[in-house]
Amino acid sequence: MDPSLHFVFGTHPDHGFVAAATTTALPAHLADWFLTRVQFEPVPGDPGLYRLTDPDRDGRRRTRQAVHDLRRQGYTVHADIALDPAQSAGPPTPALPNGLSERRSRIAQAAGRSSQQRPVPTTQAPSVRTVPPVPGHTPTVRLRSPTTGRSR
Repeated sequence: MDPSLHFVFGTHPDHGFVAAATTTALPAHLADWFLTRVQFEPVPGDPGLYRLTDPDRDGRRRTRQAVHDLRRQGYTVHADIALDPAQSAGPPTPALPNGLSERRSRIAQAAGRSSQQRPVPTTQAPSVRTVPPVPGHTPTVRLRSPTTGRSR
C-alpha cells in the first residue's frame, strides 16, 4: 500500500459502504475524528474499519461526497471506481421538467404587456424659472389694536 495514502473507501458485504485509515500516514485519533465528521462510525469488533451511518439513505452519494471532502482537505484517498468522484460519473440526475422555468417565462411575458403598467408621460422641466414681478410700491399693512380682550 502506498505510504502516503491516508484513507481507503470501498464496499463490504456485511457493512455496506466502509472506510479505513492507514495507520502509517495518519494517527488513529485523527483518522477517527475525520471519518466521524463525514458520517462514518466505527465497526464494533473490527478496529480501524468504519461504516457509513444509515447507508440506505443515499449511501453512494454520501460516500462519494466524503471522498471528495477529504481530498479537498489535502488527504490522499483511494476509493473503488463506483465511489470515486474523479473516476466515475455521478448518479444520473432526474430530468423531470417541473415547469418552473416555463411558468416564470409566462409571468415575465405577461408583465411586459400588462395594461396596469402604462408608460409614464414625458414632461420637460421648464428651462427658465419665472420669477413673479417685484411690485412698484411696498404694501402697507395696518394692524388695529384690539379694543376688547386682555392687554399684553
